[in-house]
Amino acid sequence: MTPSDDTHRSLDAGALKALAHPMRVRIFDILSQYGPQTASSLAERLGESTGATSYHLRALAGHGLIREIEGRGTARERWWERPRGSVTISSPEAMRTPSGRAASQIVVTETYRQRHEQLMRFIDHSMRSDDEQPPAELSTANTRLTRAQFDEVSADIMAVITAAVQKYRDQEGDDVRPYLIRLDMFPIDEPRAREGS
Repeated sequence: MTPSDDTHRSLDAGALKALAHPMRVRIFDILSQYGPQTASSLAERLGESTGATSYHLRALAGHGLIREIEGRGTARERWWERPRGSVTISSPEAMRTPSGRAASQIVVTETYRQRHEQLMRFIDHSMRSDDEQPPAELSTANTRLTRAQFDEVSADIMAVITAAVQKYRDQEGDDVRPYLIRLDMFPIDEPRAREGS
């Protein structure tokens, strides 16, 4: 879902099925983007009850997708975080079964639906506001690549993103705000049939 530091996790079928709920994907995303939260702060962000967010937090924690922060908070107000590292949703193990494919589809669809909504809110606010807008880079580019070239370009881009995330992840300050770094890179048409084939 996001390039992060040196740890990587490919979700097994159990973790994927635990995540495959729109509210859990949203909670996982909030913890990824904004850092540690409580059930109350999540409930406020999501417009849900604390009981609902507590229930989903426990389900995510049960599969190691998130964890409680030891020594922070109280018995009544626990703090939760998403462990650092990148996460692969569509693991080969999960894709072997119909239920694993269905869970993958729910998680991927909900994740990108949320990302798209964030982008649309940013664009809408930018176009409607007279205030100076925070810097953003919304751009696309087209090129033609072989599979080997795609692999090379993709690895180069991910290396830049990973380095930036690691360098700036923990900084604090009045002018620091969360940014979503997004990469869309995919073929846009079918390969042309080779002449004579």
